[in-house]
Amino acid sequence: MKRKLLSLCFLIFCFVSVNAQNLHTIKGRIIDTASTTILGNTSISILNAKDSTMVKFTRALDNGSFEVGNIRNGKYILLVSYPKYADFVDHFTLDSTKKDIDYGKINLTGKAQILADVIIKGNRSAIKIKGDTTEFDPQAYSIEPNSKVEDLIKQFPGIQVDKDGKITAQGQKNVKVLVDGEEFFGDDPTLVTKNIRADMVDKVQLYDKKSDQATFTGIDDGEKTKTLNIKLKENAKNGYFGKATGGIGTDNYYQGQLLFNKFTGKKKFSAYGLLGNNGQVGLNWEDSQKLGSSGNATVSDDGGIYFTGGGDEFEGWGGQYNDQGIPVARTGGLHFDNKWNSDKETLNTNYKIGSLKVTGDRNTISQNNLASGIINNTSNQTFDNDIFRQKLDAMYEIKLDTTLTLKVNVDGTLKQSKTFQDYGTLSTRGDNSLLNTSSRTLTNDADDKIFNFNALLTKKLKKKGRTLSLNLSQSSTNSQTEGYLNSTNSFYNTAGTLDSIARVNQYKVNDITNSAFKSNLAYTEPLSKSLSLIVNYGLNLITGRSDRKSFNESMSGRYDILDNQFSNDYQLNQTINQGGAIFNYKKGKTVINAGSKFSGVNFKQEDLYNNKTYNRNFVNYMPQAMYQYNFSQQKSFRINYNGNTNQPSLDQIQPIRVNTDPLNITLGNPELKPSFRSSLNVRYNTYKVLTSQSLYISGYYSFTNNPIVNNVFTDAAGKSTYQAVNLTDKVPANFSVYSSIDRKILGITMGLGFNMNGNNSYNYINNVLNETKNMTYSPQININRYKEGKYNFYAYFGPDYTTTEASVQQAFNSNGWGASGYFSGSVQLPGKFEINSDGEYTYRGKTQAFNESFSQFLLNVTFSKKFFKAQNLRASIKGNDLLNQNQGFSRSAFNGNITQTSYTTIRRYFMATVSWDFTRMGGGVKPQK
Repeated sequence: MKRKLLSLCFLIFCFVSVNAQNLHTIKGRIIDTASTTILGNTSISILNAKDSTMVKFTRALDNGSFEVGNIRNGKYILLVSYPKYADFVDHFTLDSTKKDIDYGKINLTGKAQILADVIIKGNRSAIKIKGDTTEFDPQAYSIEPNSKVEDLIKQFPGIQVDKDGKITAQGQKNVKVLVDGEEFFGDDPTLVTKNIRADMVDKVQLYDKKSDQATFTGIDDGEKTKTLNIKLKENAKNGYFGKATGGIGTDNYYQGQLLFNKFTGKKKFSAYGLLGNNGQVGLNWEDSQKLGSSGNATVSDDGGIYFTGGGDEFEGWGGQYNDQGIPVARTGGLHFDNKWNSDKETLNTNYKIGSLKVTGDRNTISQNNLASGIINNTSNQTFDNDIFRQKLDAMYEIKLDTTLTLKVNVDGTLKQSKTFQDYGTLSTRGDNSLLNTSSRTLTNDADDKIFNFNALLTKKLKKKGRTLSLNLSQSSTNSQTEGYLNSTNSFYNTAGTLDSIARVNQYKVNDITNSAFKSNLAYTEPLSKSLSLIVNYGLNLITGRSDRKSFNESMSGRYDILDNQFSNDYQLNQTINQGGAIFNYKKGKTVINAGSKFSGVNFKQEDLYNNKTYNRNFVNYMPQAMYQYNFSQQKSFRINYNGNTNQPSLDQIQPIRVNTDPLNITLGNPELKPSFRSSLNVRYNTYKVLTSQSLYISGYYSFTNNPIVNNVFTDAAGKSTYQAVNLTDKVPANFSVYSSIDRKILGITMGLGFNMNGNNSYNYINNVLNETKNMTYSPQININRYKEGKYNFYAYFGPDYTTTEASVQQAFNSNGWGASGYFSGSVQLPGKFEINSDGEYTYRGKTQAFNESFSQFLLNVTFSKKFFKAQNLRASIKGNDLLNQNQGFSRSAFNGNITQTSYTTIRRYFMATVSWDFTRMGGGVKPQK
């Protein structure tokens, strides 16, 4: 027994000794070559020589020395970086014969002394990795005269730009773009990438931006946003630049745009104006969430319920043109921001004004599946909608001292809209016999006013990691609308004979107001070097009133008979107490956080018409957990769970009858109970710098207990009544998988992707439980090549297969194949001529529900010529939809209904355009020749 024990100890000793021999140490000391100054806090990176992934990272001590241990055998790169000094780069190998390396004194040379020396030899892209930041040097790339930032970043390895200007970096989408660390005229990245000249850029930094909470507290919560920061040259921060564009085309199409930007040190002023009817409706307008007025009540995460105004489809459109109809847009805006008092005070303001008029037609065919059969519907709609909106917002931040900061945000919005919608609908039974017809006209004028105020006070306490923050906000909204509903509905018996006619002619007035005060006090406490605690408490006070009146006509043109059935006046007062605690653990490469929030909600809802009161008390439970492991700066794995108690909305609870569509009536259900949704997200991504290879995989799964579903009853005449109910014995679920892999081969970036998503949902159809299952599978291949000054192209293509099945009518599914593809490219020709082209292909195959396939190929071509040495004047001729195939088309399936829509959209036209880029920069920033 002793011999066995001694042998085991000997083997363990040998194993430890061998492994210890395979671990190595790198050390040295950093100084300035010229002045022999010690360079403390220098960035030291050990990279894998094969793919440049990060292996180890540290910073030099105050005396300039550094030591990196526990490095295994292999081939590596030592990268030493310090601001305003040339990087030190050295390749080295560690094996059994070379245990440790002592570099001794590493001399860094100031960039001012290098002049024409090459910093990183043999690597044209001049990529530098500084800690968690990848930095690109624009000087290492070919920049054509008057090219934009978008043209520059297309050349960077690991970065792709799609047809809409959206950026994917290292496999991750939704990249945020900053200018000198600040948002530039909101958060629309295309405003930066398509308008700022590439030769004004000093460097481009790519990094994972921490959340505001993590930046303030110093506690890594795992929430990061892939961010591209455009650092301008110093002499590019004094002067102005801009762009003016004008075009006129066939079929009365036109466009005009003016953009002006002025820099004076840390002051920035911008202005833009745009008008046209070619589909471009604005540079950016991100207010749809705040201005959404669908006529519904919504519930926030803390349990608060908010009325929203309006009452028609157009209001939910939020100012965004979605290719349906012909738009006429007139938008503009002003921006100013400044820093002063040694950057202790910051001001950022924006004013936006815009109008958008959209006219067109829409045809919808749908199949309504019932347990007893099917109903086929055909609807033709004409719409003429007009919206005018102004918004002013300002942000002021002051650092009162090194530990205390106050940030105030204020915004106000005025919006007026006019809508006209005319419908003609015909419904038939499954045997094609006539069921009903409807003729309906809706008009609506709306006037909305919105005001928001938010103040955030943050304080760092003496102990590192101990913080206190107080957030206060006040918001108020008022929506006043008036309009007319006029409809005639005819119903037919099984023999096809007219059975009855129902007419509605009403004048409707809505007055909806909301006021909400919210507060949140958060405290962070470091329990150890690795563990910290965040606790918070908030008090919210919310009031609202919804006064909706419908009047019938007493005589021609006079509406003074109140219709109590479709009128109501509700008042709501809410008090919400919310508290929670989250533990955060971070050690080495691991980040874990877990905790929960609870909110107790008490509200009193009064039916002022019928003198009834609804008192409700409930508790929202919001657990959360997250685990993240960072293998390196370019490789990570993350999984997180979130649970939410979802209260029924006010429109689902209160007995409001809505008759804007007399064939589809909605009822309230005061007996509704809350549901609980659990969601799980998983993500893995890795990126290799030298080979530009990225792999991104993400998955999502959610399920809902005690879900709130629709109970719809459709009578023999085809009229449907909807009411929300709870479902106790079924669990609807959603899931999705997204994956992509990209790699540069022979100068061409090639990628493969596979997406899969599906869901199962439930609803009652004439007291029969229906389950609808949807699945979509869509593989995709893409290629990308950019050769500055010669050509560039980007393309993707992939088939897809969709299944849609409703249990009440399994014989009438909507399973079918489809395909989509896109390409864009340009070729530089002699004489400063250029050809640009892009095309988009869509195919939808036949299904049991729709016996016709759909396909279209949209092809656009632009031929242009640049003038002057700076090439800042461009004349072009564009052919839009050359094959004249743009038809406007969509298909969808939900709750047993399968729908196909076609609509008016912009088709073939030709346009001649002249654009002029003008610049005058104070430091001699000139377009390259």
